[in-house]
Amino acid sequence: MNFIVAEKQGAHGILIVVTDKDLLGKHFEEGKVQLDIRSVFYQGEEKSPEEVKKLIEGARDAMFTGKAAVALGIELDLIDPKKVLYVQNVPHAQVALECSRCNCL
Repeated sequence: MNFIVAEKQGAHGILIVVTDKDLLGKHFEEGKVQLDIRSVFYQGEEKSPEEVKKLIEGARDAMFTGKAAVALGIELDLIDPKKVLYVQNVPHAQVALECSRCNCL
């Protein structure tokens, strides 16, 4: 499965936003928590899992939204499955990658 990937330049380095392609344009809400995947924040380019892996190598932070995206983050040993947030059964995880990987120090 390919993903929609957005690259954002943050104050401390690059943020990679990885989203399951089929979730783009949708909105999920549960209590006070929401995932608004209609937002321009999630819009990006279609990338293969291999391309995502390469982008993450240079990133400072990453966000994964959707079953396949979170599964990829778990496969890469970036996400603790016990710390995944679910909003209407849609998994979401945010990861602060090691500074040594992005040379931000």
